[in-house]
Amino acid sequence: MWQQMIVGVIVAVCALHACARYMPLAWRQQVVYALTRRGLDQARLAKLFKTESSCGSGCGSCGSASSSKAAACGTPSSSGPTAPIDSTTTRRVIRLHVQR
Repeated sequence: MWQQMIVGVIVAVCALHACARYMPLAWRQQVVYALTRRGLDQARLAKLFKTESSCGSGCGSCGSASSSKAAACGTPSSSGPTAPIDSTTTRRVIRLHVQR
């Protein structure tokens, strides 16, 4: 009985880690927002899922507070194609050299 419970906890932790690491950013933000509405701590969830704690909360502060906070919440900036999309990712171009 204890072995089954321990295995269940290990599987749940591994599934949470896989979701936090490999899900797209928009999905992670939606998960944080959904769990926050259920009463969990938003700052702790945002740290776990590696998202900004204020994004996706629905409070509307992303666009009105400051331009750096707006850039962190996914608002596109006008500084070109290499501008960061948000605070954790940047746009990268993979160049392929075809040899014939």
